[in-house]
Amino acid sequence: MKLIEKIEGEQLKKHVPFRVGDSVKVHTRVREGDKERVQIFAGVVIAQKGRGLNENFTVRRISYGEGVERIFPINSPRIEKVEVEREGQVRRSKLFYLRGRKGKEALFVKERVKATVAKKEKASAARKVKADKEAAAKS
Repeated sequence: MKLIEKIEGEQLKKHVPFRVGDSVKVHTRVREGDKERVQIFAGVVIAQKGRGLNENFTVRRISYGEGVERIFPINSPRIEKVEVEREGQVRRSKLFYLRGRKGKEALFVKERVKATVAKKEKASAARKVKADKEAAAKS
């Protein structure tokens, strides 16, 4: 077993840490004839499955009123990068209940509180610095 794990370890990709419920943009390489381009698939991560080389994640988005899901292997050479747009806070490991929702309701996942608090703290610190500069300018 250690030999298999060693070989798999060499092939593992370093990936962006994301969780189920996060809104992500997946940049994939697509071959069209002899050309290669990057295509972006943006949506909500509704599931993660597997481990090691066999690890996958499922991204769901609404396209022209129709739900589209796509399963990506994390360690695929076709995936260029994964960007986390927004961190979501969920209490399930699989968000298959989003399949039954319609319209904007299907896209809604509550934003993670920690991220929200950090944004508010950063904004209040910026306001404080601005107020200090204005007070110093008046003096």
